Amino acid sequence: MAEHNLSHIDLNEYPHINKGLDGIVAFSTTKSNINGQTGELIYSGYHIDTLAENATFEEVCFLLWYDRLPNQTELDELHKKLQANRELPEPVLTYIKTTNPKAEPMAVVRSAVSMLADFVDDDASDEYNAIIMTAQIPTIIAAFDRARNGKEVVAPLKDGSTAFNFLYMLNDEKPGQAAERVMDLCLVLHAEHGMNASTFTCRSICATESDIFSAVSGAIGALKGPLHGGANTAVMNTLLILKEQGENADPVAFTKAKLDRKEKIMGFGHRVYKTFDPRAYHLRKMSKELSEETGHVYLYEWSEAMVKTMKEEKNIDPNVDFFSATVYYSIGIQPDLYTCIFAMSRISGWTAHFFEQKANNRLIRPRALYIGEKNLPWTPVEDR
Repeated sequence: MAEHNLSHIDLNEYPHINKGLDGIVAFSTTKSNINGQTGELIYSGYHIDTLAENATFEEVCFLLWYDRLPNQTELDELHKKLQANRELPEPVLTYIKTTNPKAEPMAVVRSAVSMLADFVDDDASDEYNAIIMTAQIPTIIAAFDRARNGKEVVAPLKDGSTAFNFLYMLNDEKPGQAAERVMDLCLVLHAEHGMNASTFTCRSICATESDIFSAVSGAIGALKGPLHGGANTAVMNTLLILKEQGENADPVAFTKAKLDRKEKIMGFGHRVYKTFDPRAYHLRKMSKELSEETGHVYLYEWSEAMVKTMKEEKNIDPNVDFFSATVYYSIGIQPDLYTCIFAMSRISGWTAHFFEQKANNRLIRPRALYIGEKNLPWTPVEDR
């Protein structure tokens, strides 16, 4: 890499550069609060433990959008709107059925969500468009998974919860109460999480006064990156590699060997949390229960062994991605769909931030410290 001559830079004008915008407060918000030191997560006033134990995903959507819980009439109305808008426009469905079956699922979700903008009226409200995306992203994911596997696409139901309908469309059979509750809880736990990369992207696009479909498409693009949304897929792939070792599988030795090779072990550590991710507690419990029910106890036991090893060797705790991987696997979801399910949940948080940004907007325009040369003499091409 070329060396830079910084003699022309007045560094006193820029006393500190925060790489990755660490510690920079760019917005005020009522949507969520994270205390990384104590491991606390709040959605619009409610602790994540309270929501995990009591709320449905639809209630969390309403909470994030309006900063309060819905009454029964409001909740029923939201259910009706979501149920009535699950079917995809025919051109979007045709795209999903005819696109490359080997396409990366998040790329398909990103493209399909962007296409949805073509099928709503120009004067449709942002609230209506948020409902459209919340209702149709599960349909997009399930339709693509079935189409790429040569199966008939299952039309969405006109009743039931988001979690129930998604599992039904994915597997062509109605899920039991336990599976629905697990899916719903995963959606609750992933719905919102502060000023992460995809939410920042969503708000940045909103700040230009672009539309909500553009903002969410950009957010999906940011979530697609392995350092943001793809970690749980990487966790599951790691466990599957360990599984290939058969009877010789040793999660402790496996983990230590990766550490010795300076390899990153996905699902551990967090840019904000300095302790156990509060969402991981709930997923850890689900992982244990599901593994016992589905015959995947070994995955849970390996996961616990890796958690213990990472704590002893690096003093690093797991994050939400670590146990969500085995939870999804135990209910039959393919690893490369995990990030899509993340998006299916986070649509609630993204759209809530879009509303908030739009209500008190200012164009987002940070500065960059230029460290290149200045006023270089021109050299003719034949002399370069």
